[in-house]
Amino acid sequence: MQRILVIDDDPLVRRTMERLLQKSGYEVRLAVDGIEGLRAFRTQRPDLVITDIIMPQKEGLDTIRLLRTWSPDVKIIAISGGSGTSDADFLKKAAELGASAILAKTIRQYRIA
Repeated sequence: MQRILVIDDDPLVRRTMERLLQKSGYEVRLAVDGIEGLRAFRTQRPDLVITDIIMPQKEGLDTIRLLRTWSPDVKIIAISGGSGTSDADFLKKAAELGASAILAKTIRQYRIA
């Protein structure tokens, strides 16, 4: 089973992604910020990391930078939705740092049945 690490400070986003990914057959590990996410990465070695950009403690750009240093081949999806018009700038920077894909969080309401 492929492992995915989701790093996001928003508990609703984390729970929603966890449920959706588990329903699709993935093993999911959750982290609330870059510090916890990097710790989880070292112990779990996931196949994919999905990280928010704007978080307290250690933000996503620093997290991506370190992940690329530790594991150049890991797939990383950078997501952002916390700063309005500057989201595109943050996501562009994430791509420059080595994110495999970028995604703007445009949906503000999440609901899982």
